[in-house]
Amino acid sequence: MANTIIAYDLGTGGIKASLYHRDGECLGDAFVAYDTSYPQASWHEQRPDDWFQGVVAATRKLLSAGRADAGDIACLAISGHSLGCVPLDAQGRLLRASTPIWSDKRPTARQLDPFFAKIDPVRWYRTTGCGFPPAHYTVFKILWYRDHEPDMFRQVRTIVGTKDYVNFRLTGQIATDYSYASGCGLYDLLKWDYSDELLAAAGLTRELLPPIVPATQILGELSAQAANELGLPRSVKVACGGVDNSCMAAGARAIAPGRTYASLGSSAWIAAISDKPLLEDRAKPYVFTHVVPGLFTSATAIFSSGTSFKWVRDRFCQDLLARAAAEGKDVYELMTALAATSPVGANKLLFNPSLAGGSSLEASPHIRGAFAGIDLGHTQADVIRSAMEGIALNLRIVLDELRRLCPVAGEMVVVGGSSRSELWRQIFADAFGIDIVKTTVGQEAGSLGAAAVAAVGAGLWKDFSPIDDVHKIQAVAKPIPANRAAYDKLLPAFRTMALSQAKLGDELTALEL
Repeated sequence: MANTIIAYDLGTGGIKASLYHRDGECLGDAFVAYDTSYPQASWHEQRPDDWFQGVVAATRKLLSAGRADAGDIACLAISGHSLGCVPLDAQGRLLRASTPIWSDKRPTARQLDPFFAKIDPVRWYRTTGCGFPPAHYTVFKILWYRDHEPDMFRQVRTIVGTKDYVNFRLTGQIATDYSYASGCGLYDLLKWDYSDELLAAAGLTRELLPPIVPATQILGELSAQAANELGLPRSVKVACGGVDNSCMAAGARAIAPGRTYASLGSSAWIAAISDKPLLEDRAKPYVFTHVVPGLFTSATAIFSSGTSFKWVRDRFCQDLLARAAAEGKDVYELMTALAATSPVGANKLLFNPSLAGGSSLEASPHIRGAFAGIDLGHTQADVIRSAMEGIALNLRIVLDELRRLCPVAGEMVVVGGSSRSELWRQIFADAFGIDIVKTTVGQEAGSLGAAAVAAVGAGLWKDFSPIDDVHKIQAVAKPIPANRAAYDKLLPAFRTMALSQAKLGDELTALEL
């Protein structure tokens, strides 16, 4: 009997294929990178064919490690980055070699204003839970296609998301799941369906969008061509899979109402799980339908955390990069070790990590990052620590907004790359004022969530509850009272800096030089 699962984490930077035993043990993984192109300001594009070829390459790389035979694979599922907008014609052919990804915000007033003249923006948010700045959402990218590429748009039969395009290449079936559909900007959270009213306001038809099925629904087995390319038997079952936010939530043990988790990756968010979407007009948590039936994951986010820290690495730590290469070490370990020599508060150096612009929590989407309070006495260690603390303080604001909307437990599971660092975890514990829990599931949360989707869909699991048993606690960082008090004192100054950076961002955006 086939007892193993392949889970794919289709991320912004590349695809990770992970092999899981049916008991939830990760047997190995393989990563293949792909590029993002930036043809114009606010345009962020990837090639859908790169996603599929990445799946092929990662699968073959995974199988070549010998952890399981191809015949042992029972099923697979994909966690895909959100808000994709892939146009296909009636024969399923790509109509655009590169397509906008979640961070693309090319739609302008030309697309937004006519829609919001018919639909009140607050009502749209309360219906859809779309809490990012509207230009990020799929509906407005579709309207951009219609306005700017009319010849292409006339050939469009359907618009699919990232993982749904790969699923089509794997099975020949076009479908999406509730979690991915809930990010398109045309989905009614409480009705669990596309909204005819919103479709009419956009001037789009329901037929343009893929049918919605549960994340766990098996779309079919691998096509002969896909099986040959991947090196897998045709009998492998393909579950529909889910959006990355919801798969991450499942993999982070957030599978029941009242649970929360923090994802600390390229971007970062804190999410709460509930049986009703958490909607609030000021903070605008963004809401996705969960891959776990009947639940929602509501989150507030910062758009640039790991990417901002990487920027600090590349701009301020060339010496550490060279040393890491020479000594065969991880440069981030060298950076955090140096940061640990700087005191809490980094000698009053503040860092705003909004290098990728602002989420709905910020005073302006045009906010940009900054170091503030810098003087001639500050060191490289201060710069690195202030970057870490700035990300933590920005997420503290995120957490405070969630605390207004729902109870938050005294401990939080953290997943993602930053969860590996002991110093990071302590900074988060001190800044948040709660216990930060690291488990055996770190960067693999999205993959575990996708594996669980496949396992439930294929009948290997009856529900998502086995995820709890997969997590084994490795470390708990508890708030240090003196450090917590210091961050409480710094928070108002951080908020002041953020407001000034938002105002400055608006002024710079308006300048024509």
